[in-house]
Amino acid sequence: MKFIESIKNVWKIEELRNRIIVTLSLLLVYRFGAQVVLPGIDAAQLGGLADSADGGLLGLLNAFTGGAFANASVFALGIMPYISASIVVQLMGIAIPYLQKLQKEGASGQKKITQITRWLTIAICLVQAPGYLASLPALGIPQSAFLLGTGGLFYFSSIVILVTGCIFAMWLGEKITDKGIGNGISLLIMVGIIATLPQSFVQEYAARVTESNGGLIMILIELVVWFVIILASVMLVMAVRKIAVQYARRTASGGYERAAAGGSRQYIPLKLNASGVMPIIFAQAIMFVPGLIGGSSFLKDTAAGLWMQTNFSDIFGFWYNVIFALLIIIFTYFYTAITVPTNKMADDLKRSGGFIPGIRPGSETSEYLDKIMSQITLPGSIFLALIAIFPAFIVKLMNVTQGWALFFGGTSLLIMVGVAIDTMQQINSYLLNRHYDGLMKTGKNRKAVA
Repeated sequence: MKFIESIKNVWKIEELRNRIIVTLSLLLVYRFGAQVVLPGIDAAQLGGLADSADGGLLGLLNAFTGGAFANASVFALGIMPYISASIVVQLMGIAIPYLQKLQKEGASGQKKITQITRWLTIAICLVQAPGYLASLPALGIPQSAFLLGTGGLFYFSSIVILVTGCIFAMWLGEKITDKGIGNGISLLIMVGIIATLPQSFVQEYAARVTESNGGLIMILIELVVWFVIILASVMLVMAVRKIAVQYARRTASGGYERAAAGGSRQYIPLKLNASGVMPIIFAQAIMFVPGLIGGSSFLKDTAAGLWMQTNFSDIFGFWYNVIFALLIIIFTYFYTAITVPTNKMADDLKRSGGFIPGIRPGSETSEYLDKIMSQITLPGSIFLALIAIFPAFIVKLMNVTQGWALFFGGTSLLIMVGVAIDTMQQINSYLLNRHYDGLMKTGKNRKAVA
């Protein structure tokens, strides 16, 4: 009843109601586009492509695009080229002075960075689209499925459509961010992941029940384990280390009195996992490389090439997950170092008249914050790596189908949890600003404090 009352309160706020409607409408457009097959391809003969994308790395790509990859859809590239472009621009911002200058210019600089990201997205699409089209016959689509052949006209028109589809998906994400609720790009990825959830569960149910492979008891055990790993992911996303901060009280003469004279006490929240899912995305991008190198013309028929193809094409294999976990730990430290500006935090704290008890303002505060971040990043990175490789444990220990196992950890689960929490927090802020209790409390009107 409390949940229903909270939903009613959400619907009472006109601005919030309109934003939710806009968000759901644009997400529906994205899901509709994921079912539209590229012109010139017979949709009835895509079964081979769907089977190829049922597991492994292709299954992961298909999950991120919400099945559009296996449908040979106009949205087959999904939003991932934009994510890749954003990562590249963010990394280049460390080394290129021009981008560093733009980052310091505020809104105008961010606008230029966004424009650079868009153009880089188009460039990445122009590389990925021909590769995707060229791989379709090898992935199980028979030649008879190409109604117009595979000549220049098919390639040109399909590349234009795939690039346009990615740019349109990017536009949808930006519109959701501006006019809707939540982060649009993240919501598109989350909706794509959730879209494959029912089918994966049905396949697991059929494998357990109809084939007498454990029955309903195993399904129940899997759901309990899934619930526990979701709770662990929520803890990882929400966990913070609070650093106590003392603010001196400003006097009428313009100076500051120390804490003993009545200053206020607050905290700096340092997140246990400040890098989010970015280390997993970085690591997965790197994990594609060994398989490509092993399949190259130089190593294709050699023992090293065969070993690389075998071990790095199986996302549930031993060596894949060992190296994957190590890369996640390394990238967690790297991404945290470039995204958590301890120097800026110390300067802002000093300018506002704040200080950490027992620590001098300025450089000592920066060093202290950096030390704390290093200490909490180690357990955070290990925890993140364990959640990322947990699907491999599920497959080996419980013989879960590969499609269903992807939801027991990794990028899929962390994106779902992170985006859901972020969206709920935004809705919660609307409720609190309109004098309602949050989503986790009753929906009674709160009395405004005079």
